[in-house]
Amino acid sequence: MTSRPFSHIRRPVMACAVKSASAPTFALALGAGSARGLAHIAVLESFDELGLKPAVIAGSSMGAVVGAAYAAGMSAREIRSRTLGTLRDRAEVMAALIAARVGRLTDVLAGFGNPLLIDGERLLERLWPEAMPARFEDLRLPLIVVGTDYYGRAEAVFTEGPLAPAVAASIAIPSLMRAVKIGGRLLIDGGAVNPLPFDHLIGRADVIVAADVTGGPVPHPARSPSGFEAMFGSLQIMQAAIVAAKLKIYRPEIVVRPAVDRFRVLDFFEARAILSAAEPAKDDLKRELERHLA
Repeated sequence: MTSRPFSHIRRPVMACAVKSASAPTFALALGAGSARGLAHIAVLESFDELGLKPAVIAGSSMGAVVGAAYAAGMSAREIRSRTLGTLRDRAEVMAALIAARVGRLTDVLAGFGNPLLIDGERLLERLWPEAMPARFEDLRLPLIVVGTDYYGRAEAVFTEGPLAPAVAASIAIPSLMRAVKIGGRLLIDGGAVNPLPFDHLIGRADVIVAADVTGGPVPHPARSPSGFEAMFGSLQIMQAAIVAAKLKIYRPEIVVRPAVDRFRVLDFFEARAILSAAEPAKDDLKRELERHLA
C-alpha cells in the first residue's frame, strides 16, 4: 500500500516539537550525495567541538553510512581518520570493491545484468570497523535508515533489526550496487524517494538540523557529460528537486549546505578536498546551534 508523497510531513504551523524541561534537544538528518556525503563528517565535527549529541539521527544513502558510524559511538574525528586512511590506499579500496562484487555468471545469464555489481553488505563488512554493532538496538544513538521499496514504490524505513542490510539497502544505487532483499521487499537507494529525511524527525526534538549535500551537476567548460555522468547527474537533479519540494512544506530550524557541488558522485578519492570544502560550513553551523540551543 503506497501513500501520497510527503503526506506524513506536517506544515510548520501544525508541527509541535517535544519541549524538554532542561536543555533543548536536536535531531539530525544526513542526506544522500554519494562522495559528497563525506562532507557530513565535517558537520559531525561541529557537534563534537561543541560537546553536543543529537537525540536521534536519520540517514539516507551516504548519510546512512556516516550516521550509522556516529550512532555507533565513533567520534567525528575517528570517522575522518578512518575515511582518509582507507581512501588513501587505492589498492586496498579496489581490493575491497573486487571482493564485494556479485560477479556471478549465472546472474548475467538469468538477465540480472551487470557482473561488476557491488554487494553493499560485503563492502560494508570490509570497510566498517570491526566494532560496528550488528543491530540497531545496539547503537548508542537512535538511528533511522531510509531505503526505497522498489516494487512498492515507496519508502522503506528501518529503526530496528540487523543494521548492515538496512544501510546496504540505503546505498544501493541502481547499476552500481545490488538491490537488497529484506522482509520480502526488494530495496534500493534511499535517495530515490527521500534524499534528506528530516521529515522523520519532526516532533522528536526541539530543533532539527538537516545536512543537504544533494547538489547537482556542474558545467564543465571543455566537454559535455558522458553517458555515465549524465545518468548520475540526472539522479542529483531528481534528488535536489525532491528536497526543494519538501522544504516548501516544512523547513527544519537549521539547514546546512556544505559547498561541495563541484564534486562528482564517485569522487571518493577526493575525500580530503571534500572535507576541506565543507570546513567553512562548520563555523556557520556552530553559530546556528548555539543560537537555537541556548
